[in-house]
Amino acid sequence: MRAEHLYRLRFSYLEAWAVGAGGPLQTNFGIAEGRCEGRVSGRFRGANHARVRPDGTYLPDFQGYITTEDGGEILVDIGGRGQVRDGEFRATGTATHVSSDERYSFLNDVVCAIEAGAGEDDEETTVDVYELVWEPIAE
Repeated sequence: MRAEHLYRLRFSYLEAWAVGAGGPLQTNFGIAEGRCEGRVSGRFRGANHARVRPDGTYLPDFQGYITTEDGGEILVDIGGRGQVRDGEFRATGTATHVSSDERYSFLNDVVCAIEAGAGEDDEETTVDVYELVWEPIAE
């Protein structure tokens, strides 16, 4: 298997809420907006219904919508694990996509890996999305 860079997503939260701080599981909800650049380029909007475990592990549950520069429409679903380490948010996970646009229908059968990060004071999160491409298993 190899990973091919598909796009970079940069977004900021327009609004965000947190419930249960100090309890066993904090629940967050945020509305995000940003842009994608790469093989998929365009406007991004989404909502993240994340949870934070008592150990500080962040569990994103992100659903979003990409309107591509050439008029395509793509839904994206992102999940994974993240933590703040050394003052920086770091996360890894997976993304899947759905599109009825013929130009982007290849995404319907693709599993993607993601890596995300933001500095402690950054208002913008950066997510790199990689298409996982199957290759024969080496003997």
